[in-house]
Amino acid sequence: MPDQIPSPAPRSATDFFSDPLNSHPLWFKPSLFLSPNFDSESYIAELRTFVPFDTLRSELQAHLSSLNHELIDLINRDYADFVNLSTKLVDVDSAVLRMRAPLLELRDKIQGFRGAVESSLIALKNGMSQRAEATAAREVLELLLDTFHVVSKVEKLIKELPSVASDWSSGDVNSAQKSNAVSLQHVENGTMNLRETQSMLLERIASEMNRLNFYIAHAQNLPFIQNIEKRIQSASLLLDASLGHCFVDGLEHRDVNAIYNCLRAYAAVDNYGNAEEIFRTTIVAPLIQNVIPHGSFGGVVAGASGDELENDYQQIKKQVENDFKFLLEIASAENSGLHVFDFLANSILKEVLAAIQKGKPGAFSPGRPKEFLKNYKSSLDFLAYLEGYCPSRAAVAKFRAAPFYVEFMKQWNVGVYFSLRFQEIAGALDSALTASSLVLVQNKHSDEENSQNLTLKQSVTLLESLRSCWNEEVLVLSCSDKFLRLSLQLLSRYSNWLSSGLAARKKGSVSSNPGYEWALSAAPDDFVYDLRQLKGITATYRMTNKPLPVRHSPYVAGVLRPLKTFLDGERVTKYLTNDARNNLLLGAATDITSRYYDLAADLVSVARKTESSLQRIRQGAQRRAGASSDVSDHNVSDTDKICMQLFLDIQEYGRNLAALGVEAANITAYRSLWQCVAPSDRQNLIKF
Repeated sequence: MPDQIPSPAPRSATDFFSDPLNSHPLWFKPSLFLSPNFDSESYIAELRTFVPFDTLRSELQAHLSSLNHELIDLINRDYADFVNLSTKLVDVDSAVLRMRAPLLELRDKIQGFRGAVESSLIALKNGMSQRAEATAAREVLELLLDTFHVVSKVEKLIKELPSVASDWSSGDVNSAQKSNAVSLQHVENGTMNLRETQSMLLERIASEMNRLNFYIAHAQNLPFIQNIEKRIQSASLLLDASLGHCFVDGLEHRDVNAIYNCLRAYAAVDNYGNAEEIFRTTIVAPLIQNVIPHGSFGGVVAGASGDELENDYQQIKKQVENDFKFLLEIASAENSGLHVFDFLANSILKEVLAAIQKGKPGAFSPGRPKEFLKNYKSSLDFLAYLEGYCPSRAAVAKFRAAPFYVEFMKQWNVGVYFSLRFQEIAGALDSALTASSLVLVQNKHSDEENSQNLTLKQSVTLLESLRSCWNEEVLVLSCSDKFLRLSLQLLSRYSNWLSSGLAARKKGSVSSNPGYEWALSAAPDDFVYDLRQLKGITATYRMTNKPLPVRHSPYVAGVLRPLKTFLDGERVTKYLTNDARNNLLLGAATDITSRYYDLAADLVSVARKTESSLQRIRQGAQRRAGASSDVSDHNVSDTDKICMQLFLDIQEYGRNLAALGVEAANITAYRSLWQCVAPSDRQNLIKF
């Protein structure tokens, strides 16, 4: 039989209808009291930020009360064991006395052992400290001994150099062997070149000096190092002098091996600048002096070509190819370790910059924009040529970041050049636009530059200014954004000038100026005969007995006469294309017809209103007189006569438009005018 599931304990009414007795708010956590890091003050301070003090106090008192109840319950539950506790502790004191003696003995032994261990540890630490001091002293002593040995070795090697210094320039091995056989004991059977041997010896000395510098860096404050510092400085000076003589001799005789060894020696002692300076003063400077003379006695010496640099750069390029290339190839050889040298910037470019500054300072002046731009572009081409000798992109970046490269580029004040070009180009356009009258282009068909068939001189000046901005003899690519902005400013200036002029012309605030641009945007008043004679038609037929008109009014022939005269004139024939003429004709005809329609519609409307008023007055008079008001008037009214006259006029006007080449029926205003005045039987057919 399966076990019965025990039924849950009965729950009181309080559990159902209220919170349990041991329930707490969410912010009150009794478990925090059991934490070893519990701090009552911080706990109270934290809760008081969002819990009232009275609420917190009541909650703590309730929790204390519940803890007291739990304690009483525990005592009552195990009360028998609690009472028997004192009865079971029999003879406890005697047991404690029996255990105290061995424990005290054990404590004494432990303390004695601890004292022995501590003394041994102190002795061991003292011994280790002495050993460390001895080791450090030994290392310092070894460092000093090594330093002394290296200094002695360097001095010994350097002593061998002066004995053959006078023979480096000759390159004759046999004569050097006869003059000083002792110093050439490293040469085997006279087969090794003397210069190469000396360069190898210098490279060895340089490596030892590099080692010596390492030792000095680690022991520079020691008295021993300070005592031999003069010897070290003397050895360093002798090495620099000997290395300089050997390097110069190798450059003069183009001894690749000797130069390579000397460069490695310079690299070993971190003396790159000395090698670059020797190459500049020994090889580069005399050759550049021949191209750009800048003698120290005569000051600036202008060449035959003035301040132009293009021919000078061509000669310098040849010298780089013939006289400098061998060293550049040695320094840029792969895995040579000589990439630390920058002969391009610190030797060649430095000397070229100095020569231009002394010999041709006017080449950097933007006061002559044409010559300045030519020299600037030639300089950029020369720099690009030098970059061709860089073996990698990293070398190109290093060359461009070199101080002399940056200084060379700073000499070209492109900002001032652009300002001068800006004044030149914008000033030319501004002068043309500020003229008192429009200037027409003469013989435009024979003008090869005016490819756009422009009519106004101002427009031609704008086109020339825009072309100047992007002309190869003006544009600087590094300022292309500025020239683009200048182009937009020129267009904006011309547009504002044109729109302002047209607006002033429409307002009638300026006098008439020649030029078809003005004619294209002129108001129709310039071409329209006075249409106010339309008002005379009303006076002609109002309250008169004139018969119905059979021919058009005389004024119609003169409505389009000014427009026809203008279109047949020399200016339109010479300067306007057929499309422009047709557009002008259609626009003017449309505006004239619109005004014609407005005047005619007003005239007909007023005539009909007047006739309606007169008819009502007449009918009222007849009713007061007792006469019949049904008598019909079979006579033609004045309004009909006016409309017929206008109808005859617009027919003649339509024929005149057709003579000019304009289809009147295609003009909306003319169709509205026809609908306004045409008889009812001819409303739908425009025919004249």
